[in-house]
Amino acid sequence: METSLSFANVLTWLNDPANWQGPDGVIARIGEQVYYAIIAVVIAVVIAIPLGLVIGHTGRGVVVVAGMANALRAIPTFGLLIYLVVLISPRIHSRGDLPYLLPTEIVLVLLAIPPILTSTYAGVQNVDPEVRDAAKGMGMTGSQVVRKVELPNALPLVLSGTRSATLQVIATATVAAYVTLGGLGRYLVDGLSQLNDPHAGYPAAVAGAILVALLAIVADLLFAFAQRFLVPRGVSGRFRSTAKAAAPTSVSAGPMEVTVGPS
Repeated sequence: METSLSFANVLTWLNDPANWQGPDGVIARIGEQVYYAIIAVVIAVVIAIPLGLVIGHTGRGVVVVAGMANALRAIPTFGLLIYLVVLISPRIHSRGDLPYLLPTEIVLVLLAIPPILTSTYAGVQNVDPEVRDAAKGMGMTGSQVVRKVELPNALPLVLSGTRSATLQVIATATVAAYVTLGGLGRYLVDGLSQLNDPHAGYPAAVAGAILVALLAIVADLLFAFAQRFLVPRGVSGRFRSTAKAAAPTSVSAGPMEVTVGPS
């Protein structure tokens, strides 16, 4: 027991090249984990960002969306997954992973939508009213204000919400292994089922947890790097030059600049 539960066995497992190769190897499992996460985050982005922009621009439906977002956060992920598998899988007459992949992705999408949605409409609502009014005064339509003013200024919060959603999805995608799919959760499920196995038990389970954490850290760093270059410089404050207090100030409004201050 002590030998099989030693952390040294975990390091041995991670250093074994045989565990990194083949269809059940670490590289393949990481690819599956990333695949599940990308599908869920992309679908959530397509749904949540446009909806958040509309709500933030019009100010309508904030209470409903906030309540819905909180309700989605409160749903037990594993319980919902089992329910959807029982409900949906028997109705999908298809070979392969689709009968189990579809319920899994629904669960992950529902997990990813709340942080993206709430951060998007919050970012739009926090746009400086003077910038928005100046854009309207220049003759911009409502859709142009959203695309060229509100979205660029809300982008830091939008990316922050997407970043948070991605990390949650990467961590939660391990539940896919409970419904016979792959991913890094396969090591956790199989390892816990045979915990005292000196090779495929405890070492594999702990190694799987470590790999999930490392994958989340890598994703977080990638988002931090992307956010630095995707956010307009006028919004992020990078390369901001110091100006005299009495001088007019240029405020970024998407691709346009609006001059405010003393004339």
